[in-house]
Amino acid sequence: MKDDGTMRRAAAGPAAYWAPGTQILWRYRENGGTRFHIVRPVTVVRDDAELLAVWLAPGTECVKPALADGTPVHREPLESRYTKPRTVRRDRWLGTGVLKLAQPGTPWSVWLFWEPGWRFKNWYVNLEEPLARWAGGVDSEDHFLDIDVRPDRSWHWRDEDEFAQAQRDGLMTAETADRVRAAGRAAVDAIQAWGPPFSEGWPGWRPDESWAVPSLPEDWDRTPAHVSS
Repeated sequence: MKDDGTMRRAAAGPAAYWAPGTQILWRYRENGGTRFHIVRPVTVVRDDAELLAVWLAPGTECVKPALADGTPVHREPLESRYTKPRTVRRDRWLGTGVLKLAQPGTPWSVWLFWEPGWRFKNWYVNLEEPLARWAGGVDSEDHFLDIDVRPDRSWHWRDEDEFAQAQRDGLMTAETADRVRAAGRAAVDAIQAWGPPFSEGWPGWRPDESWAVPSLPEDWDRTPAHVSS
């Protein structure tokens, strides 16, 4: 990552906490493989024993999956979406930014979205492997199934069709699928209880105006020498 002189780079070991303003990478491995296919440079908002909070700023250059023939993944029919050859490409995060919240050891993260003008839109519970920390950021694997939570605390499942297709295509074993469903039920319990992080006032949070938009490093796919959860 480039250092503009005012931003701190992630330089601590995996077990250390990052100071607010530190730039790290939030990465996802491809399903059924070992390569990283989603990489997002983010800025640390809070990092301690209870929570990692990061800000994905509008316009951030990221890495995203794409089909080898150039077709955007979301436009490919579901039946062939996960079986056609893939590559990755660089792109910009469009629209408003995203605040991501992850409790250590928890198999999901909670994302906050806003409409233009900072009108809070929704929480998004992303079911995933618990984050693994390393010196330059955190790594995970997405589990397809998600939960949308509205400001009135109502919720509904998302991407159940992708979750089912991933199992049919062999990207997820039956045992893993059962574990993801159990994690989803636990997440619903957390939503209904309205404890942290939902109860902590995050919709009113705003990023520090002095934070620069992190840049995507050339070695975004580097493999950490040491990883700890």
